[in-house]
Amino acid sequence: MSDTPSYLELLQFTRRVVEQQAQASLRQLDRWIADEERREAERRQAGEQRLPPPEWLIERGLDRSSLVAVRTGDCWDPGKRQMAATREQARDAIRQQVPACSKCRPDTWLGLLE
Repeated sequence: MSDTPSYLELLQFTRRVVEQQAQASLRQLDRWIADEERREAERRQAGEQRLPPPEWLIERGLDRSSLVAVRTGDCWDPGKRQMAATREQARDAIRQQVPACSKCRPDTWLGLLE
């Protein structure tokens, strides 16, 4: 008998190699799917836990004590030093000459026009 494998033996060997590679690829794909499912669940959970945005914002100055502007909670340009405020706090600030944001016009929403 010769030492060279038959064509049938080569085909059977090739099938075993392909099967092992397919199983390894499926395991890798399953890990990727599980990772993505975990990330989606974390995003969903974070979205459920997120507090709704405040209705009104007051931007503070660099010294943190002066007030720079009053804004609506959904203003597209809220500034960096903002704090949440109630409707009454926003109205009082505008009455005390804190400028209303020129982009979101909270004075209109509060019924106070400058």
